[in-house]
Amino acid sequence: MECAAKGRGSPCSPGPPSRRCGSCGAIAYCSQAHQMLHWNDHKEECSRLQQQMSRADALNDFPFTFPTQLPRSAALGSCEQETRCCLLTSIGLHNVGLWKSECSCGPPVASSANSWITANWDLPSMLCPCTEPRKALSSCLVDWKDYYQWRCLPFHSPVALLLHWPLTVYHCFQVSGVQSLNADVSNKLHIHYLGPDKELSQLAVFRELQALIPRVQLHIELIGPAVPQFRDGETVRLCNYVCCSDTSCSCRASCTDSDAVTPNSRSSTVLLKLHKGFYHDRYRDIIKDSRPHLIVAPNAGIAAYSSWLPTIEVIKEMGIPAIFTDFCEEAALLAERCIGTVTGRPLRFPVQVNPFRQPMMVDDSPLCVPCYSNCFLFGI
Repeated sequence: MECAAKGRGSPCSPGPPSRRCGSCGAIAYCSQAHQMLHWNDHKEECSRLQQQMSRADALNDFPFTFPTQLPRSAALGSCEQETRCCLLTSIGLHNVGLWKSECSCGPPVASSANSWITANWDLPSMLCPCTEPRKALSSCLVDWKDYYQWRCLPFHSPVALLLHWPLTVYHCFQVSGVQSLNADVSNKLHIHYLGPDKELSQLAVFRELQALIPRVQLHIELIGPAVPQFRDGETVRLCNYVCCSDTSCSCRASCTDSDAVTPNSRSSTVLLKLHKGFYHDRYRDIIKDSRPHLIVAPNAGIAAYSSWLPTIEVIKEMGIPAIFTDFCEEAALLAERCIGTVTGRPLRFPVQVNPFRQPMMVDDSPLCVPCYSNCFLFGI
């Protein structure tokens, strides 16, 4: 984290900024002089950030017993990479299989394109969803506690750290109400998934969507600039759940009978297709074969990237429900303003907490506000 007044007046004092705004606590400074220099810019946002900081405990209210953040005394002065590495190390999953991309010391997406195909949970069967659910869903899942109880998982299982991707898609599907608006969703569900990045190394976990949205053919088009050029147009059919580490588990037999990922399997019910580029440049070709029922854009950063403006224009013209997520409430509120300048209308889905946000705090935000992957959602 940098001093909020960096680049103004005198050079910043060496070391991480340790002086916080006394009112909101969300902004850090290297010195009192820089804090005073920045006040005219900060005073309008201070009360808003103070409200966001007051919700920190509620946002960290998870049912899990595995560590989701280091004690504050240990985390002070640590960079985001060090914090996440320490947390993953504490549960024995640092730099392992599907978990590698959960910290900055993991391999880049492009160099690990296919490593997730043979990777497993690296957890015993009792700690991961490696087979079909014991019972079908009788009602919508409302939070992680609901999901873990349905999947018969103990709360010390860390799988939520990866499953927040498909669970967020599931929640967006429920929030959008597209199933009640489109009769054909009972057979096929087409989702356009914008801006994939880290999850490109964790695609196998999206197989869980078949348990969450059963008896529906799921077609998910993943479109974004982070897709490597050599993966542009790649089609992935997810046939089996991610395996556990138990060699005697029944999930091993299913993987032996049919590959976890096959290019031409007709029995697959979750199909992913990758496209490199911005949505507003690629959508015309994509909708020829896959017109979406729903658009999902995780951790979008709409206010940070001007490239979102033409994409929002396209979504507005298409009239398709689109739900975005972001790391913190401030980013979501700034995104709401940006979307309003394009659509001229209020959000159809107001800014709200995602109950399936990743339960590991992100510490590399320029602000000290509560920050989690897929933390808040909103949409048009």
